[in-house]
Amino acid sequence: MWDKLALILLIVGGINWGLVGIFDLDLVAFAFGGAGTVLARAVYILVAVSAVWCISFLFRRNEELAVSTVER
Repeated sequence: MWDKLALILLIVGGINWGLVGIFDLDLVAFAFGGAGTVLARAVYILVAVSAVWCISFLFRRNEELAVSTVER
């Protein structure tokens, strides 16, 4: 569950950065009334925490594949 939530937030962050880079449109800031609002900052922080969480995917996937292969 946490992995999927982290991926969803990371996708939101990636799309937002793409919009900033291409169209100079910060969708999170637009949706929450500015980049400095509490809600927008909370979303930015959640996206950052999600990115740090997803770093663990680089190390966990091989272990999970090895375990599932042995169980079969």
